[in-house]
Amino acid sequence: MRRFLLFVALACSVMTYAKKKPTVVTPNQKSIVILYENDVHCAVDGYAKLAGLRDAIADTAWVALVSNGDYVQGMTVGAISKGQYVVDIMKTMGYDAITLGNHEYDYGMERMFQLLRQVPAPIVCANLYDVQNERLVYAPYVIKRFGDKKIAFVGASTPTSMETEAYAFRDGEGNIIYDLQPESIPTMVQKAVDEARRAGADYVILDSHLGEEETNRNSDSHLVVANTTGIDIVLDGHSHAVIVADTVLNKAGKPVVVTQTGTKFAHIGKLLITPDGKMTTELIPVESVTEKNAYVAAVTDSIHALLEAQTSRVICQSEVPLRILDDEGNEIARMGETNAGDIVTDAYRLLTGSDIAVLNSGSIRNELKKTGELTYGDLLSLLPYDNYIVVAEVKGSTIQKMLEKLVSFLPKPDGQFPQVSGLKFTTKVADHSVSDVQVLNGATQHYEPLNSDRTYTIATTKYCVTDGGLHNTLQGCPIVLETKKTYNEVFIEYVTKNLDGHIGQEYAEPQGRITVIK
Repeated sequence: MRRFLLFVALACSVMTYAKKKPTVVTPNQKSIVILYENDVHCAVDGYAKLAGLRDAIADTAWVALVSNGDYVQGMTVGAISKGQYVVDIMKTMGYDAITLGNHEYDYGMERMFQLLRQVPAPIVCANLYDVQNERLVYAPYVIKRFGDKKIAFVGASTPTSMETEAYAFRDGEGNIIYDLQPESIPTMVQKAVDEARRAGADYVILDSHLGEEETNRNSDSHLVVANTTGIDIVLDGHSHAVIVADTVLNKAGKPVVVTQTGTKFAHIGKLLITPDGKMTTELIPVESVTEKNAYVAAVTDSIHALLEAQTSRVICQSEVPLRILDDEGNEIARMGETNAGDIVTDAYRLLTGSDIAVLNSGSIRNELKKTGELTYGDLLSLLPYDNYIVVAEVKGSTIQKMLEKLVSFLPKPDGQFPQVSGLKFTTKVADHSVSDVQVLNGATQHYEPLNSDRTYTIATTKYCVTDGGLHNTLQGCPIVLETKKTYNEVFIEYVTKNLDGHIGQEYAEPQGRITVIK
């Protein structure tokens, strides 16, 4: 009996010890976490938090960082350095894969190449094609190993850039030298996916800057999924949507998740792949992330110091905020008239002496909510591109057709929706009709009906005449004046000289130039 009790005691002791023994997780039992972002648009303060979150997760899981495009343009930090300051921060991040957004082409193709050569990370794009050398510019995918699993990151960039950033894809004679759609996007993506699978990829992730909106190039992310097989998940960008997980059936009827984080680091995306292959996604509000990578934060702080030295000069006083968003963050400038659009187009019309001024709303990138002192940096953030103001001669009939095309996407937001000066019109969302088009008579300061046979002068950016803006509706119209001044330089001149450095109540609200009837 005593021996039996001793045996039981020893057995219990062994069992107790076994319960307390720590569980050892082998590398192949670790989960994989992919942190992803899209459409950062120069919101550089989020990078330190993204890297900090990566560092915190790396203790318990394999972790990777992915960027899905539109990082070098959108705010002053990008515009003033032509993307260099943003790339200086991205170089510190340790990305595993980066793809191209449409705004990476904004400074021209050679500048994009120059910037991305500095980033020690694979650039992946299955559809940017060098026409002259008959080859893809970048590798269509990269494979990364995490424990015993291989993940392929396939890149895809929206071919709509061929219109919206047309200048980057053509030579001086107008010939296409780079092409984003030499074949259909699903076909090019499928080739990359099949090749990655043959190379041993266990999972295939599409790093996409295609977006959720249907286009005339049939290239949105949902369509690509529906016409391909072999993609496990789509980390998307371009349309600034906040999507935790949309499910789309692929060509074989298999459900594939599409996810997107919004814009300007509103969220960090987190894809979790467990050892059994289960995938889940979540969006983490950046404001809730407390971790920061010290090195990335230090580089970001140094960039801010450089930027402050360059942009702190006070330009004017403003009594009113200049808006392009509503209070819920909707992009109202892409669907209707705004006070920011009014003052900006007034600048172009009045300083060039043109009959009319028209600007695509997507060229006004940020709103100025604050009042009081506005600095050079503030105004540059409003209009951050290297767009030059020109004056073109346009027939009244062409203006009518232009307006009909520019309202044709309503009620959806469209970056080519017009902001205008010297012009009034009414549009009905139901049938996209345009009526009651009137032009301001500069001598009488009264509006008169548009004359279809008359030739008017229109002030706008060169991008809107020759490089794809305004949906190419002004293509071929003769340019009669090139100011050699960027659109932000002309705006600053208007504010300082014509308005004597004071933006007053006359611009408190939109001035009734565009009437949208729902």
